[in-house]
Formats: sequence, C-alpha cells, structure tokens
Amino acid sequence: MKSIYFDLTNSGISGDMVLASLLGLIPDSTQIITNLKDLKKKLKGVSKLELDLKIVKKMGIETNRLEIVIEESKTHRSPEDLSNALDEYLNENHFSNPAKEFARKVLSTLFKAEAEVHGKLIENIHLHELSSVDTLIDILGVTNVIDTIGGFDTDFSYYCSEIPLGGGKIKSAHGILPIPAPATVKILENSNLSVKGGPIEMELVTPTGAALLVNLHPVHSEFVPSMNLIKMSCGTGQKEFNAFSNTLRLFYGERKHLMRSNELHPISDYVEEVSILETSVDDVSGEILGNFVNILGNEDVLDIQIIPSITKKNRPGHVIKIICEPSRSYDLILKTLRELGTLGVRFYSSKRVCVDRKSVNKKIEIKGKSYELNFKISFIKKGEKTEIINVKPEFEDLSAISKDTTLTVKEILFYCQNVIEKLYKNYL
Repeated sequence: MKSIYFDLTNSGISGDMVLASLLGLIPDSTQIITNLKDLKKKLKGVSKLELDLKIVKKMGIETNRLEIVIEESKTHRSPEDLSNALDEYLNENHFSNPAKEFARKVLSTLFKAEAEVHGKLIENIHLHELSSVDTLIDILGVTNVIDTIGGFDTDFSYYCSEIPLGGGKIKSAHGILPIPAPATVKILENSNLSVKGGPIEMELVTPTGAALLVNLHPVHSEFVPSMNLIKMSCGTGQKEFNAFSNTLRLFYGERKHLMRSNELHPISDYVEEVSILETSVDDVSGEILGNFVNILGNEDVLDIQIIPSITKKNRPGHVIKIICEPSRSYDLILKTLRELGTLGVRFYSSKRVCVDRKSVNKKIEIKGKSYELNFKISFIKKGEKTEIINVKPEFEDLSAISKDTTLTVKEILFYCQNVIEKLYKNYL
C-alpha cells in the first residue's frame, strides 16, 4: 500500500514545487521533462520552451527546483485552447485513463474557481493570473510522475499536513487583492484540508498548487503517518524568502494494509476531533449539579454526563464529563471552575464518529386531530448510496402531544410508525 505525505511544515505549495518534488521520486526524470517540451507545439504563440531540473540549496539543504524559460507572444488563452492542448498531449503520450481524468479535473478546477470568483461562464474567462504554458507543464508533469509510480491505483493513498497560506496583499490584473487569492480560496473550500494564515506576508499557495493537491484528495495528518519510508524528496519554487526555506517535502513509502483499509471505510469520513473535560467532586449538592447541567445546556456543548463515584476518602461523589468542540475547551473549563468550585479540570483530545442527520417535519392524525412532529433522520453516505441509521420522532413533540391527548408517549409512537416507515424508504 504505497503512500505520499505532503509536508508543508516550512513551505507553501505551487504547481512547479509539486512537480519538482515529485520528479525526485523517480530514478530518471529526463524523459518526462523532454516530453513536456512538446507543449511548445500545442499552444500558438510559444516560440521558446526550455525545462531543466536543478539542484539548489535552501538553508544548506539540497532541493529540486524546476527552471522554466518561456518566450511567447500570447498570454491570454481561452479555456478551450488549454483543454484542447491538454487533451492532445494526454492522448499522444499514453497516459492511463485515471491519469487523464485527474489532469482534466485539475484544469477544470482552475476554470471553475476563476469563473465563480468573477461571476462569469467558464467559456468567457481568461486566466489572467496564470501563465498558460506554466499551468499545463505543472498539471501534465505531475500527472505523468504520479502515473509512473502507480499513484492513481485504488490502493495508493495521500496525506497532507496543515497548509500555510501566507498573508498580506498581492498585485493582480484586477488590482490589489488579499492573500490568499480569491481563486485559491475557492479551490480550497470544502476540500477537508486544514489551512492557516502566515507565517510570512507573501503568497504561499497558488491556484495551480491548490488544484493539484485538492484533486489528490489527501487526508489531513499533523505528522507523517506510519510507513516504511522508500524515499524523501524536496522541491522549491522560484521565490526567495528570509528565514523561510519554502521547501516542500514529500515522504514516499509503504503503509500497512490494515491502516489503509480503515481509511477507505466509509465511516472514516465521519471522524472528528473533540475535547473531553472531566472533574471529580464530592462536596457539591444535587441542586448545584442540576443547575450546572441547565447552565451548560445553553452552551455549545456536545454532551454532558454526571457519573456516581467513590472518591479516595471513601466519600460518595460524582465525575462530571463534558464533550465539546476543541475551541470551546478553555471557556467551559473556566465556567466549570466557577460554578462547581472544583480545584482542577482534566482535559484531553479524542476522536468520535458522528454521522449525518437532518430534521423533517411531518403530520400524524390521532382521533381525528392532526399533529405536527419533527423526525430526526440519521444516515451515512456511501458514495451515491445512503444507509439509514435511525428515524426517530423528537421526544419534546411526543411529550406535547401526550399532554394534549392524555395518551402515553409509547402509545403515540404507534401512530408514528407509518410516517417512520415512509421516511425510511424515501431516504434509502
């Protein structure tokens, strides 16, 4: 089970950086670079195209850098021109079908981002911020290397660290824009990748770099995942920064089958990180504990439990356990200290699986009278299919109907069965 980890601890990401680092993973990059020079024939207006992979030193460490020399008379090309050139190159150089699909998706991602940012139809956009030839070199070069190492096989996995976006402003064809550029932000939206600003006030992520990364669908990992390391390769771009090497590192290795199978499991998409806060009390009354639960009911907590216990002094006590979003930890710890007077609160990170859910309002009829209830539907998406976990009417609605009808909640549930069955079938 082969894998690549993108380590952006001390770098951003651009198309040429990805290509330079990937070329270091194969024994001989000469043929790929030679083939890329043929792009000169695919795009009108290109009089000169030279490519070379150089070894440079960044903060004393040797790293790859792609040197590109382009002379062209045309800088604005339509999406149709670029798509035709890309397809012609793919068909002439015997790429696999998954590789062709990847390359087209990357280019399409760039088109869609530009179109959405500028509010235009794709066929009407011009990639002002992208050199047409550079873009195709990066996409096709990266696609070629990944295809060569089997990176489009179903058992090949990708991982990525947190992505530093840089900061400040950049001069564009549309004026001064904030960093990251709007197109880059649009590409990273809904990608499940973890991003952050800084650490310097410069552009660190380009649209092409973002599009390449997003379409590999890497799993976020703070550190290099467990693997038998085959090779580590570094790549850098053209920009030079003080005290920031901007060196992208790729860790290429082999992972155990069990780890990979877990990540392929559909439930893995529902894993999220939470914080768990705990404290033990043996001198707090039931009234105060009940009031504390009511107070936290108005806060952004995911769950709260009070568990009976015996303390070290053989006194009866309680363990209070609060599950919350990590960003809420300190606020809730302070509230716990103040409300309960406890001397300390333990907290730690954990992972949980939390499936999708939605609420649907439906009517039921009881003894000739119509009542509205909210039904909570929980489910798991498996590609195009949906697995229903549960369909359940909200207890507060059942309780309100019970008071109005004098029927028990259990009796009212019998009236709900027909609606539950219909909802179950409709959402399959």
